Amino acid sequence: MTTASDGKMELRPLRGDFGVEAIGVDISRPLAPETVQALRHGFDQHRLLVVRGQTLSPDTHIAFTRHFGPLEVHVLNEYHKDRHPEIFELSNIGPDGKPNAVHPDRGTLFWHSDASFQTVPALATLLYAEQVPREGGHTMFADMIGAYEALGAAERARYRGMRAIHDLHVSRLKAGYPGMTEAQRAKAPPVEQPLVRVHPPTGRLALYLGSHAQEFVGLTEYESRGLFERIMNHCTEPRFVYEHVWRPGDLVMWDNRATVHRATEYDAAAEPRVVRRTVLKGEVPIPAG
Repeated sequence: MTTASDGKMELRPLRGDFGVEAIGVDISRPLAPETVQALRHGFDQHRLLVVRGQTLSPDTHIAFTRHFGPLEVHVLNEYHKDRHPEIFELSNIGPDGKPNAVHPDRGTLFWHSDASFQTVPALATLLYAEQVPREGGHTMFADMIGAYEALGAAERARYRGMRAIHDLHVSRLKAGYPGMTEAQRAKAPPVEQPLVRVHPPTGRLALYLGSHAQEFVGLTEYESRGLFERIMNHCTEPRFVYEHVWRPGDLVMWDNRATVHRATEYDAAAEPRVVRRTVLKGEVPIPAG
């Protein structure tokens, strides 16, 4: 357990080394520099930060995010919240105010790292829950540092030299959606990423993979598919996973450089789910040496 220097906030571990929950802080209000520093340190070391019981407007959500760096605007502009392009909203509420039976983004049901399809991928995502279903609609997080460190020496050595092609257009098609527009495609062409990247705050190594990764450089489609399944099955074993059961007012911040995540199913025809997120700009991944 870690206590912030103001003596009020505590950071409690969620699952061993993976994740902390901040207790006794109201992130809708201006924060003291030492509180921000403690939150950032907890996030940097543990890759996942949970803050429950918050009341955040889009403006205060954005303001809290800015404590950690500049925000980015997602290429899929159909999800932007009115007057807040930094907000990416997922909602199944129709014009009549009732659930519309449409899952807002089925791509979130697959394990992925946000914006891994960009040359400069996202550093972190901050997701806030306005309405949550009574059953389902959880978010599962896998620790990609823990997963890498649990591999055998031979696998670690092999993966350090590999690269994968990440492509949002293809991952959207696989999730059952139409392809991206030409303008969106121009902003997010396929990119190569290292399979193993350095986590800058700690210097530890993390596997970097997810549903946006389509094939490995130098392998056939068949070989790529088999290796992808093998690695992802390993990374998402229960020993590496934290499952967050949402309550209204929860904010969860995760490190896209060292985690993958996915949402679980829920009854979109009967249960409301409204969540919104902001994303921090990251840096070009540093491949493992």
